[in-house]
Amino acid sequence: MSEAGAQDWPDLAGRLEAGRHVLPVRVYYEDTDFSGLVYHTSYLRFMERGRSDMIRLLGVHHSALAAGEGARLVFVVRRMEIDFLRPARIDDVLEVVTEPAEQTAAAFTLAQNVMRDGERLVSARVQIVLVDETGRPQRLATALPESVTRWMQSG
Repeated sequence: MSEAGAQDWPDLAGRLEAGRHVLPVRVYYEDTDFSGLVYHTSYLRFMERGRSDMIRLLGVHHSALAAGEGARLVFVVRRMEIDFLRPARIDDVLEVVTEPAEQTAAAFTLAQNVMRDGERLVSARVQIVLVDETGRPQRLATALPESVTRWMQSG
């Protein structure tokens, strides 16, 4: 969907509220394993969508970073710490909640929780680094709009 088409679906990328990003996710058959529970890697995809849409709502588009004016940039996950607390099942409606945790010159850490009806199912801390096409970390303050660094500092 083009950016212009995204205006027709304003909540497709979730919402920013009270210093956090909330993305609704429905569990489909493809997200489950043979037991009918959500397969553990599906939570990683849900959280990736949360991070991507949070960045998008803050004014940064992955395709624009990768096309680059000058250096081509991409976000990479450097570290992830995750706890699987309770299972989700097919047809559940979940919320991926992403909040800023800490920021350094070249990385930021996000707290992410996958929730169902206010109950935490999965909890993670994810460290994200912005790198150029050679894999070298880039200073966040010079590479990203102020809206991102300001949001990260709100945590």
